[in-house]
Amino acid sequence: MARMARDKFTKQELSWIFYDWANSSHSTIIVAAILPIYFVSVAKGAGVAGDVWWGYATSVATFAMALLAPLLGSIGDFKGMKKKLFSIFLGIGVVATATIAFSDRWQLMLIGYMFSYAGFMGANLFYDSFLTDVTTADRMDRVSTYGYGLGYIGGSTIPFLFAIGIVMTGESIGISSVLAAKIAILIVVFWWSAFSIPILRNVKQTHFEERPPHVFSGAFKRIGRTFLGIVGHKGILLFVLAYFFYIDGVNTVINMATAYGATLGLDSTGMILALMVTQLVAFPCAILFGRISKKVGTISMIAAAIGIYFVICTIGFVMGFLPLDAAKILFWILAVMVGTVQGGIQALSRSFFGKIIPAEKSNEYFGFFDIFGKFAAVLGPFLYSTIAGLTGNSAYGILGIMVLFLIGGLIILLGRKELRAIEAHATGKEAEAIQKKMDAAANGG
Repeated sequence: MARMARDKFTKQELSWIFYDWANSSHSTIIVAAILPIYFVSVAKGAGVAGDVWWGYATSVATFAMALLAPLLGSIGDFKGMKKKLFSIFLGIGVVATATIAFSDRWQLMLIGYMFSYAGFMGANLFYDSFLTDVTTADRMDRVSTYGYGLGYIGGSTIPFLFAIGIVMTGESIGISSVLAAKIAILIVVFWWSAFSIPILRNVKQTHFEERPPHVFSGAFKRIGRTFLGIVGHKGILLFVLAYFFYIDGVNTVINMATAYGATLGLDSTGMILALMVTQLVAFPCAILFGRISKKVGTISMIAAAIGIYFVICTIGFVMGFLPLDAAKILFWILAVMVGTVQGGIQALSRSFFGKIIPAEKSNEYFGFFDIFGKFAAVLGPFLYSTIAGLTGNSAYGILGIMVLFLIGGLIILLGRKELRAIEAHATGKEAEAIQKKMDAAANGG
């Protein structure tokens, strides 16, 4: 009976998981599918290379958040601050997304996108760190993968179906393609804000440090201490270095896929439908990753995902030199392949890091985790845009992404023994503590 109770999600776990359902519409419609295609078409009408500017805008937004992440993370660990900062960035993201729908110039759209993406990333920093507040180390893989899994269902069902339905059928009912894209953006605003209510109401910061008299000076001191702690811990350092490179590749694939396809002349409707398939495939695969990780280990599953992503990039590079019909077929194949690994690698990376850090300093450590991810996310789109711009061929930009996966994979491979050891230590230590509490309760102590 005790085991059955442990297998059920708690109210806090479910509320945390549900935020992935809430923000997934932003990932799909704003970052990956409809807005990039819409922006490229608007930019093309103004005589500029939309995919190049999209890449640079993504780099600027992620660079700004990378600079702020350690400070925000450190402040977020102080009592009562995590929920406040989460709410602020959620508000920035929702409002900025709404402004995109009322912008007709590509420059204003780009600015709105940068603030929208920054708000999305900032809220995710605190959302990720709440993982240590809502569950225990032995359940983190399961909770994290279910979060991503539910997010993919959320992103690929109601909001996405409404959005692509309007985009694909709008003209037949008197709605222009421009108005259809704007309605799709407003769907994100409603979905994201409405379904964030559970986490705002039910999730609380349970691990924290007392707020010092001088918040900012105290935060800066903690930043230095945490940095030294990461550098001085071989296992954590190896993981964040590997994460720096491979998650950059993952984010770049997400951010640039449809923009790259548009430059090859692929039909926007076909790309959107293919990305819906990605979401549908990603849901069961993310959960499957969590289950398999309990048998073979989290690091083994992350390494497998990196290998698949390298193959994806290789096919993407070749696609740039093929006839249009062949490129269309390959885009669908790649959409399925990305779906098999995208949720798994993101969810397991988050849960692995959550296991090996001190719970009361989770936001502080996730701030550094975030800065590694964000600085990496600057590099990928920059490499893609720079190489594509210099060569005049977007396919060559894919080579830069392949290098990122190669480096990240090598670090994981060379440090796998150390990484497996720290995970085993973290889960074993917490399991022992939980068992002691259960024994004490059973004995009336």
